[in-house]
Amino acid sequence: MADFKTLDDIGAVAGHPVLVRVDLNVPMADGVVTDDTRLRALVPTVSELADKGAKVLLLAHFGRPKGIANPEYSLQPLVEPLSNVLGRPVGFLASPERHAIDIVEGGHIIVLENSRFYPGEEKNDAELAHQMASFGDFYVNDAFSAAHRAHVTTEGLAHLLPAFAGRALEAELNALDQALGNPEHPVAAIVGGAKVSTKLDVLRNLVAKVDHLIIGGGMANTFLAAQGVDVGKSLCEHDLADTANAIMRAADSAGCTVHLPYDVVVAKEFAANAPSRKVNVHEVGADDMILDIGASAVEALADVLKTCRTLVWNGPLGAFETPPFDAATVSLAQTAAALTQEGQLASIAGGGDTVAALNQAGVAEQFSFVSTAGGAFLEWMEGRELPGVAALKQ
Repeated sequence: MADFKTLDDIGAVAGHPVLVRVDLNVPMADGVVTDDTRLRALVPTVSELADKGAKVLLLAHFGRPKGIANPEYSLQPLVEPLSNVLGRPVGFLASPERHAIDIVEGGHIIVLENSRFYPGEEKNDAELAHQMASFGDFYVNDAFSAAHRAHVTTEGLAHLLPAFAGRALEAELNALDQALGNPEHPVAAIVGGAKVSTKLDVLRNLVAKVDHLIIGGGMANTFLAAQGVDVGKSLCEHDLADTANAIMRAADSAGCTVHLPYDVVVAKEFAANAPSRKVNVHEVGADDMILDIGASAVEALADVLKTCRTLVWNGPLGAFETPPFDAATVSLAQTAAALTQEGQLASIAGGGDTVAALNQAGVAEQFSFVSTAGGAFLEWMEGRELPGVAALKQ
């Protein structure tokens, strides 16, 4: 974190308006927030600034209004739930102007209307950036989940005002540095999910950085098929056989061991509690679907994790949403959590399906760090520089 200024560096902010980019893009049903994880994530930064006497102006997007002011995407309904989470009053300003902000008292928190109501937001329009910068004296980014976007509120403002990382972003960047930037070896990466095609760049980046690459989910089927294994009716991208083999060769050259399952759980149909059986990968029938990794493979992978000091996890090992095909993911997650609690393993996980799987296993809070960011976490795993992070570098 030496490259970034944090709230430790911001100095005196009492009476000053501080623009804070947060993530308020929360799931809602009938006007009610159904998951307040992202609201709770912003509490440390917002409370700290308010306690220091700053006028805290929250910038965020909600949905995809496409540059048009649409009441359906207004942030106003989030004011009350945000106030409840913060335990203090929160105001709302639909059309911010500096003179209106000047009369706000220090220590107050104001939500500004959906940044994507402005046509220039997603274009990172310079004129809009200067207009928004006039509202504040400082800029704080606390939304890692939007850091892969070069928008006015995520990147443009950082070049126009003294810019700092908020506490949630600071924690995220520290965790990511611990995972792949400057990790303690041996490092294992678990990459699962349905399709290799969605994570090609992730795999190519990881084989050069980790000691063990564990491939699960439908992705493993593509790698197995590339090695001549008949995967029956399983989800598989047969056209990526050459790509899969190229990744295997790159891993071999880099000294990275790739782990594919040697036993799997198969069923004739993909349905909850469908009759299933465990077979060696060379015993998959023509009408079988591979839906999870087998118990013997999971045991072997647990032994691998016991030799490692760092774990990065993105994606489930099987069709975890549909029991009993969640068994491998749950079992290995519990192993990783236990090793973390024993101080043997630094475990960093991210991605929507991954968070859901760890919650299902009941171990999310036992991991070292779980990122709720989707696209930003994936782009970081691909080795890309994130615009919202790069803009904060000193």
